[in-house]
Amino acid sequence: MQSQIPLYPEQASNFAPQVDNLVLFMIAVCLFFAVVICAAVIYFFFKYQRKSPGEIGVPIHGDLRLEIAWIALPFPLLLAMFGWGAAIYVDYRHTPTDTLDIYVIGKQWMWKLQQPDGRKEINELHVPVGRNVRLIMASEDVIHDFAVPAFRVKMDVVPGHYNTMWFRPTKTGQYHFFCSQYCGTNHAVMGGWVTVMEPDAYAKWLSGSAGSGDPVAVGEKLYNELACSTCHLVDGKGRGPSYYGVYGAKVKLADGSEVLADDAYIRESILQPNAKIVAGYQPVMPSFQGLVTEDQILALTAYIKSLKEQPAPGKVAAEAATGKK
Repeated sequence: MQSQIPLYPEQASNFAPQVDNLVLFMIAVCLFFAVVICAAVIYFFFKYQRKSPGEIGVPIHGDLRLEIAWIALPFPLLLAMFGWGAAIYVDYRHTPTDTLDIYVIGKQWMWKLQQPDGRKEINELHVPVGRNVRLIMASEDVIHDFAVPAFRVKMDVVPGHYNTMWFRPTKTGQYHFFCSQYCGTNHAVMGGWVTVMEPDAYAKWLSGSAGSGDPVAVGEKLYNELACSTCHLVDGKGRGPSYYGVYGAKVKLADGSEVLADDAYIRESILQPNAKIVAGYQPVMPSFQGLVTEDQILALTAYIKSLKEQPAPGKVAAEAATGKK
């Protein structure tokens, strides 16, 4: 029946049934009260219509019980809608730890996507079915919005920082994605397709690509070309902190607070290095805003992430001196 009368897009992710059930519940509640109110209006229209030209209606005074009733009765329904929606939202905003991370860059008027192995796609996204997928998104120019109707997910893509969203495809096939935030004259054509594949087919597709180079290797090369290694020494004794073992850990700042070293922190450290000063260091790093592209930031981030399992040599030496293993 849905194929004959497409009231809403196909359900193809873990969020789709949850969102649709909530929407259908809200529609059912609204239709119920609409029918009841319309029926009451029609009934009272005929029951209390003027019987003669000179008839004067009886004065009607308010009833406190009626006032309480039409506030108290809808309240549980409204509370149920709120709680149901909040549960979906919390699930949507709490990303699982076992995700396949894919970077998305919005640009007038196209989407650039990068797989974990460095393969890049333009207005296309390939993902395996049944796998949790996280999109890490940024914009090179204006505000965009990445929306996949079949997955019932969407998220603003804002210049200046990363936004993330996750989903788990539940059905193979091709599903349209597009920009749902007006971003210029060609906004209407800024879209593409998500291709959901069986895990084996996805692995075969990924291995059969020429790719664009290992992002970690590209990031390491760029790290050295930009002379990052001259300040961020491996032992942490340079003008900047070491990046060994940093990603995913808590970093203590000069103001006494702590921040999680995630993708957003790495990106901010590159573009706005004085925004968060690491304890024990001076704000001497120049900004690379306008000097590196979003693609290069992704490569640098991939390289720094690869160092998370490698503790800084200085830390190893300190642990060895204290007898720790």
